[in-house]
Amino acid sequence: MACFLASVFFLVLQSYAAPPEPAQVATSLDTLDLGAGLSANASGDLPPPGTSKRGPHSIIIGVRKGGTRALLEMLDIHPEVAVAATEVHFFDWDENYAKGFDWYRDLMPYSYPHQITVEKTPGYFTSALAPERIRAMNSSIKLLLILRDPAERVISDYTQVYFNRLENHKPVQAIENLLVRNGALNTRYKAIQRSLYDLHMRNWLRHFPLEQIHIVDGDTLIRDPLPELQKVERFLDLAPRIVSSNFYFNQTKGFYCIRSDGRERCLHESKGRPHPAVNSTVLQQLRSYLHQHNRNFYRLVKRTFDWQ
Repeated sequence: MACFLASVFFLVLQSYAAPPEPAQVATSLDTLDLGAGLSANASGDLPPPGTSKRGPHSIIIGVRKGGTRALLEMLDIHPEVAVAATEVHFFDWDENYAKGFDWYRDLMPYSYPHQITVEKTPGYFTSALAPERIRAMNSSIKLLLILRDPAERVISDYTQVYFNRLENHKPVQAIENLLVRNGALNTRYKAIQRSLYDLHMRNWLRHFPLEQIHIVDGDTLIRDPLPELQKVERFLDLAPRIVSSNFYFNQTKGFYCIRSDGRERCLHESKGRPHPAVNSTVLQQLRSYLHQHNRNFYRLVKRTFDWQ
């Protein structure tokens, strides 16, 4: 009986897997596919010597489907920039804001003293509360806003939701059924509301001077990234480190991809999806409605854009 109990005890001990050695943990992290080329600084990692987590020096505040991911990925090329890997939604989601600034800062990447930290959450631009909350954190912070043709942005917004619903086996509607209700343009449709740039910009200008908000032309960034990124470098007081060889045009995807540190990467396959064809009459209704809002926006920011 004693021998039997000893054997059972040995088998029970064998059933518990020993925790991995530190070296094994590091190896498993190194093999993770991080996507997007952004460095992982998961909570619990040992920070690189001389680094710390700091609040952002700059925030990409939007707009949704305006090119925020592309802008963040391209800025990540710069050696003096450390980017947050995920959208934090600290200033626009009450449940996250209630967690406090220490919680927010812990989601930032480790960075060296000579680097600046950049976070992006596209929902900030259309949030009523985000401008005031960001100002309370840092009234001198530099804000980046990337915009594209607002009508095209509406269609891109619809396209993202359409594919998300398909992937989750949810019913979908044709875009015309969302854009038009009872024969008139459905101006309450959230995708249209997000494209009223003038209304959202007025809210930001109540809390920040225009000089602290740099607007990136998202349509130009996709066609020719370097000039737009050079403007961002100057706005952020960064040394010019991003060069034309950091980009190459991918014929299959139809947009520019990134080349840095001996690696090439493109945006996730969910980016650059083809837009649906939209009924021309409905599209003209949308553009006509947005036209005056665009003109108002031009006056607010003291510049124009090549939007239809």
